[in-house]
Amino acid sequence: MSQQRVLGLLLEQSALKRNFSDRIPNETPMSTTEAALAAPAETSESIYNRIFWLSFTANTSLVTANALTFRFAELVSYLGGTEETSGSIVGIGMIGAIMARLLLGQGIDHFGVKKVWPAMSILFVLSCFLFLVVTELTWMIYFARIIFAVGLAGMFTCSMVHIQQQVPAHRRTEVLGILGTSGFIGMVLGTQLGDAIFNTLPEGRTQFLALFSSATALGLFYILSVRLLTRRDNHNRPHQTHAAHRLIFRYWPGNVVFVAIMMGVSFTVISVFLTRFATTLGLSGIGTYFAAFSVFAFFTRVIGRGWSRTIGRHRLILMGLGGQCLGFVLFPFVTTGWHLIFPAIACGFGHALLFPSVVSLGTEVFPRPFRGSGTTIILGFTEVGAMLSARPLGWLIDNVSFDAMFFSAAGMAALIGLLYALTSTRRHDTDLAYSEDKVVLSEDKTADEEAEAVPFPQLGRNA
Repeated sequence: MSQQRVLGLLLEQSALKRNFSDRIPNETPMSTTEAALAAPAETSESIYNRIFWLSFTANTSLVTANALTFRFAELVSYLGGTEETSGSIVGIGMIGAIMARLLLGQGIDHFGVKKVWPAMSILFVLSCFLFLVVTELTWMIYFARIIFAVGLAGMFTCSMVHIQQQVPAHRRTEVLGILGTSGFIGMVLGTQLGDAIFNTLPEGRTQFLALFSSATALGLFYILSVRLLTRRDNHNRPHQTHAAHRLIFRYWPGNVVFVAIMMGVSFTVISVFLTRFATTLGLSGIGTYFAAFSVFAFFTRVIGRGWSRTIGRHRLILMGLGGQCLGFVLFPFVTTGWHLIFPAIACGFGHALLFPSVVSLGTEVFPRPFRGSGTTIILGFTEVGAMLSARPLGWLIDNVSFDAMFFSAAGMAALIGLLYALTSTRRHDTDLAYSEDKVVLSEDKTADEEAEAVPFPQLGRNA
């Protein structure tokens, strides 16, 4: 192709993008951080700055604290409850988180992460303290689990909203994935610390005192980190905010919400019931599983940080669901501690691909002023999955077996993967519409260009 021809195509592409941008309403002023999304593409090193690494450290401390609470079902068992009781408490906590999300997105859009983020962190610390002092299965443990779920949901949401506001739009998937690797480090640290506490301290209340006091201390460190991260943030309120249910119908994220639901089911399996599975088999703990899970997921994220642009996020979702399905199928064959490595590798691979792809695809349909609401909505569907599955999974364990629970989770992953493969679009499956060696021109938006989406085109814009 001649140089003149290439130059002409590039100029035409630029004109098309300007025309497309003109059609996007811009009635809301952008804050300083929002303006970063509209900035030109930066070098690959520029997004890994002081804010990123402070966010990385804070997220590591949060996930470490959360991983310590993976033994919550052990606490319920110690207090006299069953697996179904654990599922019920977790499910009620998820209901509280889902209800809070109806206001959380509006709160972030209206007040900004600078105010909402510390408030959610305080709820998390308070819940860990209540776990520390609870002595029986009363309303207090249900209340503690509710504010735990609300706080955790708000913290993760604010973290992702904040980091997405620091980078260009076409690099959101990358930065979400790399920031997420801090979670793998936190999982290793938290589960190893939890195993050490349970294997060295006298059996009984002393173990839980050490467990939840450590989580409380890490939560306090997180609050200090959040204050440092947001101290210079500015926030311009949008002219109007909308309730979550209105935004869901106006900017429907698509079939990716069912994948988010499956993610909630998967996380319930490994964060609530895996510790009881290990205890039943007489294993030393769950540290082996989460070490292998985290290491493999970490390297998958690092090696595959550009796969969203080369393979495409839809295909990454299918690969991720396949990994989770395989991991759950392998659990029933575990008989000793090191066998946990095999399902951990499969599940770690699946999670590494699913999380950034689902969050990026699910939130990009929301205009920039409502990005906070969009993020909290898509994450809310993971909590829907946890809420719907926690008690039934516990019932399966109590009345059938752990194997039945694992195979049921695998079947759900396979079914959702099949439905997603049959119904998801493939028109723009990568994050970039052009590469260095070719130019692709189209009036349609690429996967990461932001526009007001029409969720149900057959019903019209205001469906």
